[in-house]
This record gives sequence, C-alpha cells and structure tokens, in this order.
Amino acid sequence: MARLRTLIAACLLAPALMLAGCDRGTAGSGAAAGRADAASAPFGVYPASDYSERSPGRPGGTLKLSAALDTGSLDVHALSHTNVEWLGRLVFDNLVYLDEKGDVSPWLATSWTVSPDGLTYVLELREGVTFSDGTPFDAEAVLVNLEHMRDPATRSPLAAAYIAPYKDGKVIDRHTVQLNLREPYTPFLNVLAQSWLAMYSPKAIKENPRALAEHPVGSGPYTVERYTRQQGAVFVKRRDYDWAPPLLKHKGPAYLDRIELEFVPEALVRYNALASGQHDFTIDAPPQNAASIQADEHLVFDSRIRSGVPYRAITFNTERFPFDDIRVRRALAHAIDREGIARIMGFGLFKPKGDFLAANTRHFDGSWDGVLNYDPQLAAKLLDEAGWTARDAQGFRTKGGKRLAAEILLAEAISPPALSAAVQSDLKKVGLDLRITQMPLAQLAQRRNAGDYDALAAGVWHTNTPDALYIIHHSAEITGSGRIGQNTSRLRDAPLDDLLARARRSQDPAEAKQLYSKAQQRLTELVPAVPIYDNYSVTAHDRRLRGVLFDTSHNTAIFIAAWLDEGAK
Repeated sequence: MARLRTLIAACLLAPALMLAGCDRGTAGSGAAAGRADAASAPFGVYPASDYSERSPGRPGGTLKLSAALDTGSLDVHALSHTNVEWLGRLVFDNLVYLDEKGDVSPWLATSWTVSPDGLTYVLELREGVTFSDGTPFDAEAVLVNLEHMRDPATRSPLAAAYIAPYKDGKVIDRHTVQLNLREPYTPFLNVLAQSWLAMYSPKAIKENPRALAEHPVGSGPYTVERYTRQQGAVFVKRRDYDWAPPLLKHKGPAYLDRIELEFVPEALVRYNALASGQHDFTIDAPPQNAASIQADEHLVFDSRIRSGVPYRAITFNTERFPFDDIRVRRALAHAIDREGIARIMGFGLFKPKGDFLAANTRHFDGSWDGVLNYDPQLAAKLLDEAGWTARDAQGFRTKGGKRLAAEILLAEAISPPALSAAVQSDLKKVGLDLRITQMPLAQLAQRRNAGDYDALAAGVWHTNTPDALYIIHHSAEITGSGRIGQNTSRLRDAPLDDLLARARRSQDPAEAKQLYSKAQQRLTELVPAVPIYDNYSVTAHDRRLRGVLFDTSHNTAIFIAAWLDEGAK
C-alpha cells in the first residue's frame, strides 16, 4: 500500500516537476545509497567501489529490465547505438578492460607488449575461454573479429573507424597474437575495451554473419534466448562462465539466472513500471521523475557523465549555406541559451556544457568552457558583420533579398523534438528561420550519408578516449564510398586535422595533452556544432537489486554481480 501511495503522489508531482525542475540529489547502487553523483563528484569521477564487487551475492532469480530504445540489431560490430554499451557486457567479452583510473587492464588478453615505434602489439591471451557455441577463444578468433569489424559488408559506423590504423596480424601461437598498425595509434588498446569491439565466435562469423543481428554468439556471462525487434529480449545465464575482468573481483558465473528486457519508449510508462514493481531496473530513468525516484524508499537513483563528446544541440553542415560562414556558426552558438535548455531537458539534472570534450575524459582542458557563452548581443553583432543586417516582414534577417534560413533534420522517436524547438526559438530571436523536419531514421540516414542537409538535430558521441575528437571532427571521418563516418559537420580544417592526427600518434602524455588542448581551442573557433550539456547515463532500480556495478569504459550498469535480495523491504 505504501508503494502504491508513493506511485500516486509521484504521478501527481510529475507535471509540476516539468515546470519547476528538480534539485540534484544523491545516487546509489545496492548498499551504496548516498554515493555522490555527477553534480558533486569532481570532473565526473566516481568512487572505485562502483566498479568492483564488494561481497558475494545470492544466485538465482530473474531481473526485469526496461530501456527506451531498441538497437535494431545485436551485431555490435555493425552498430553505433548507445545501448550497445550495456547490452554488450551481457553477451560478449573484450580483449581488455579499463581500470577505475581509465588505464588499460587485463580481460581476455592477460598481458601485452608494444614495440618502441608503436606499430606492433603482442597480446598474450587467456586460456580456457569458450564462446557459447563451444568454440575456443584463441589468437585466430582475435584476427577473425578484427577483419569482421572492418569488412565493408559489416558497414560498421564505429568499430571500423576505431581500428582504422590496424594493418594486419598473425598468430604467434594459439594464445599469442601479433597486431600490426600502419601508424602509431595510442588509443588502440583503450578502444578495444569498448563494447562495440567485443569478441564473437569466429565460427559464427565465418558460417553465418547475417545471423549475428538476432543470434549473436559471444563468450560473455549470458546468451540470447530470444530477441524481438521493438519489443525486447531474454538473456540466460551461462553456468560455465568464469573469466570476468579481474578488476570486477567476481568469480564464476553471473548470479541472476535470467534477464528479461522490454523496450518502453514512453518515459512515464517506464517510470510507472519501475515504481509499481513491474520492472526492477530501467536503463533510461526519466529525468522529469528523478525527484520522485529519489524520494521513494524502495528505489535507487543514479546519474553519471559518460566520457567522450558532450551532447550537441545542433550540428552544422559546414559545406552548405548558411553554415559555410563561420561567423554565422559562431553567432548561433552565442544565441543558444544552453542553461535554459539544460533546465528544460534535464529537469535540474544536466549541467550546461560549452566546450567540445566531456570533463571526465583524459586530456580535457576546461580553459575553453566560456568561449561560446550565451550572448545574444554578440550573436547579433556577428550576424551584422556577416552582412545579415536587413529584416523581412516576419523579423528574419535577410541579405540581398535572401532570408537567413535553414532546415534541421530530426529522427522520429529518437531525437527529442523539445530540444530542437528550444533551439528554434532561440535562433528566431536573433533572426534565423530554422525549420524542423522529422523523418524516419532510415530516411535521415540516407540524407546524412549523402550530405544532403543544412543541420542535424541533437547528437552525442561517447568513447573512453579523447580520440573522440578525431572520430567526430577529422576530415578523414566524413562519410564516403565504402564507409560511414561520424564527421557529420563535414568539417575540413587542415590545422585541426594535423592536431588530432598528431595527438593520436603521440606516445608522450604531456605532448598529447598539449595537442588535445589546442584541438579543443580550435573547435571553439570553428564551431562545427553547439555543445549543450554533458552526456548522462541516468538509471534507477528497485532497492532489492544488489551488486549493480558500473562499467569503466561506458559508465553504464553491468549485471554480472547483480542479485535480487528478496528479503529486502
């Protein structure tokens, strides 16, 4: 009955929270109630205890899990979807793992050596590991996986880019593999820790790669019993699993027998299902319900920043009118009220962000945070300098009889319309006519890949290295024939390209830090997009669920040590 009263009160509070926002509170997981969240943790750094099992759990039980969106496929090599971050940890393992400080640590590779020139990596592999189809994990499996990632038929939007410097490899012996790079690439081991670059059964890749979309074969703690697009999936424990990353301090198989995942796009439905006990955990806790979740003694709330590139309110096509003019881009960056939008979208949870690298990413330099601050007067001055001095009857700026206008594309059911509407309103105040066009994701992808757009709606890019800046902004990452790139601003800037290329090759941390700092400064000058706030992982779960850990690469929940305490009140 108390649970029902809490739910009713929360539903009544929700409209008020949408108007007033909510204060940031504390976060917790299992017994770790009261843990500081991203608001109080310096630079988004979290306690080491978040990443390792503290005490053994009780085996058994079924976890009922919700998430907002389907990935559309379970072939992680062919995806760039955010949900791969946590889904991948259910079914797959990686060669390496990051420790709580962000340094590379063992997993399926137990040790490695790197040649002085940075071109050759020799990895010693763990023995006794098998994929769920019985195939042994070995050196040949590593090579088959790397080839699958970069195979044009895979059409990888992410994994292929991350291993682009990889040239070839060879088997030294069954449990030793040599990987050769075309050029030094310092983030190589870091990116191999990410879920998008997980290891598949080489047998499954060779015999039926198309089946990986619905029936992936990994070596992870769970197998896929069933996956139904837009509905959900069921994962079943592997009882012979015993090779979790040493950092997790977990021995043997996962505790939970089953995980039943349901895709629930509607935020209020996700919240209600969690508050009523229908679900035990939601990957996507609605920010508008954060205060209600925190006030519910049966629930645990957690908010944390993902590393990489912050959320962008708008990405400009820098090759197309009107955003081929850097003065227009800079003006619009100053015209967007990121603090106001953060309040609207995050209900008090999200911290505004005015630079191009997440604060908890290695080599972040906060010196450039205020360069693009909200300043409508400066925005107007820049537009005047660009020649947009006249106004038409509707109040929009004109030059030579042409209106300052552009179209922004949104993916239906994915891009938040409220964010683009807020951007549209801010830009109208300085005289730009921004038209919002929503379309199916497949149609938007076609126009995106063809460069047929003025601007794209909100986007984000998470990764565990500052090399995110290369993936998003280097001219080599513009989509072309044979590969999907992530440079959606279509930015081509030789000085920036040079900084980012040298940074990823540098083996000197001090030099890399300096190069990345200059790259961050250069981006505030070029303004290929408008950063708006950090990229958050916001989750909530029933307090009966103990032992939830967080992944060191993605800052998302992992469930190998999670267990249900049915005796908890």
